This record gives sequence, structure tokens and C-alpha cells, in this order.
Amino acid sequence: MWSTHQFWVAFLREIGISSENIVFSSDTSEEQGREFGKGRGTVDCCYPVKAMSGHYGELIFGQKNKLHIIMSPMIYSLPSFMRGHTSENLACTRVMAGPENIRAGFMKESDVFGDNGIKYAAPFVNMAEPEMVPKQMYDCLKDVFDIDMAETQRAVDAGYNALRVFNEKAQAETRKVLTWCARNSKPCVLVLGRPYHMDPGIGHEIEADLQAYGYPIVWLQYLPVDKDLLDWIFGEEVQAKKIRSPLDISDVWTSSNSSNTNEIMWGAKFGARFPWITCVLRLSSYECGMDQPTYTPTQKIVEAAGTLFFKFGDLDSTKPAGSIRIRIETIVHYLAKYSEKIMNQKLALLPPDCPLLLDKQEQSEKSLASVAGSD
Repeated sequence: MWSTHQFWVAFLREIGISSENIVFSSDTSEEQGREFGKGRGTVDCCYPVKAMSGHYGELIFGQKNKLHIIMSPMIYSLPSFMRGHTSENLACTRVMAGPENIRAGFMKESDVFGDNGIKYAAPFVNMAEPEMVPKQMYDCLKDVFDIDMAETQRAVDAGYNALRVFNEKAQAETRKVLTWCARNSKPCVLVLGRPYHMDPGIGHEIEADLQAYGYPIVWLQYLPVDKDLLDWIFGEEVQAKKIRSPLDISDVWTSSNSSNTNEIMWGAKFGARFPWITCVLRLSSYECGMDQPTYTPTQKIVEAAGTLFFKFGDLDSTKPAGSIRIRIETIVHYLAKYSEKIMNQKLALLPPDCPLLLDKQEQSEKSLASVAGSD
């Protein structure tokens, strides 16, 4: 639920659940799986699905205060800043079905939820289509939380509003980081991964280790999509009709059905063009079927303008810490050696008036000049 966390918190608060009574399982860890999974895992090849049994077990057996409800939504589609520019915004089918897969493991001998006085709820939701969500949530949760349709609608509205506010704030903070890099001629690193890679256990804190060397880190999910910046980066391609809009990925990815995959492909395009992103990290698991077809395209896109590209495609290895440490040192070496050359090379391919280098007055004057020109 990493990409929709704010939605669920706001939804629950709106129906009367106080913040102190909303509990999330902790970050994924091997200890969590061993202690709480207790043989109830799955043979599924999907890394986050395999990790879910430990999270379920922790919520059931590892709380100081007994829980009354466990909610684990099955998300069919995801809200995305690319909606309208792609065919669909579907979630991974394995992750979507994961809650029911793992629930079965806790009921194969006896109903562990019922034995511990816990209600289990797994609402099936099309989050990319807000108009469908209230009924989906009401049908599943009306008896669990004793709510009516009007309450559900208000809670869903509050959830989407909280998610929008959070995303806008995160994008604004990312723009501040990119602005600092631009005005100080400093390189930064873009992470291409799925939302669950933000879990320090699943992502192994690779970005944190790299940031310790002084390189700012930005995630593709929160790249700024402000018109002035996207026009600067993609405007010439739009005018030349190579793409329909700055968020169009049809030039590199024709099967634009998966929300996270769409964003990864667009993030590769952004990282390839943005001058101060001199390195792109690709995070994935060895057996992720959704990711495998994207490895070669993303690498080719990123490296087309000379941007450094490093792939961590084995994050589900049993003991990856040693190899990760060595690769971090390698990345730092190449960043120090080639970043200045990469920044200059990419700047030469873009228009001179980068909006991140303009102060507020210059941006206002440019905007007014643009309006006058259109008149």
C-alpha cells in the first residue's frame, strides 16, 4: 500500500477511527518473516507477496494491544499522474491477489483471524477510477465498520484529497531538490522502482546508502510534473510531433497498461533528459515478470544521452548486502568521475531557459510575455 498509504489513513479517520488506533505492520525484514510467518508463506515468485505473510503474522501475533480488524485491500488499478496519457493504470495482478493468497495460508488448519477475534476485510478497489470506489468500499466494509453509503462517500473523498495533497507536496519537495542541483551544478540520482521498493526491507536502503555520500536522491513517483518544467524538457519533441504530450510514452512503450510500469518508462525518459540527473538506479527483483520486459528498454533510454545506469535486479536474493555495498562504491566512483561531463552534454541538447534557473520575477515576466505573444 506504499503508493496509497495516505488514502487509507484519511479514509479510516473520516469514518471515526482515531490515528492512534490505526496500526501498520513494520518494515519488511527476515526476522519478521521467520517469527511471524510460521510456515504460512507462499511459493509465489513475487517478492512482496512472499513478504506479506510476515506482515499478516506481525499484525495478528506481534501487537501489544489486540487488533479488532485487519484490512488488506486488493487494488486492481492505481491512481497515477499519467492517467489519460496511457491505455490503462492497472496494478500487478500478483500483488492484487496477494491478500487472498496469504489469507488462505492463515486459514488452512484453522481460522487464525477468528481464533484471535479479528475481522478480516479485503476490499477490491479500482483506485484509478474514483467514481467506482465508494460502492466497492461500501459493499465490503458496511458490516465491518457499520457505515452507510453517505459515510463511505465522504471517507473516499477525504482519502483522495489526502492522497492528492501528499503527492503535490512530495512533487514540490522533489522540485526543490532538482532546483538546488541546477543552481549549484550538483548531480543527483533518480530511482526507478515500484512503490514497495520504498520499504527499507525490500529495497535494502540502497538509496539511503548512496545519499550518505552526498548525492541527493529522487524517486520517479514524485518527479514534478509542472508544465513549465515538462515543456522545457519535452517541448521540442511535442512540437515536432514525436510525442503527443510530455507524459506520452508511446514512442518507447506501446503496451501501456500497467500503472507502475508506465511510470517507470516515463521516469527513464525524464532521467535521460534532465541534465542534473546523472545516474539512474533501476530496482527490481529477479523473478518479477512485470519488470523483466522493461530492463533493456529502460537502459537504452537512460544511456541514450550518456546518463549512468545501474540495475539492482536481484533484491530478493537471500544475502545481497555484500554485493550491494561493493556496487554502491562503484556507483559513487562513476558519479564523481563523469557527472560534470554528463550535465554539460545534456544541457547542450536542451533550450537555454531552464525554469529551475529562473527566479520568481523572471518566471513571472516570461509567463506574461508568453501570454502577450499568444494574444
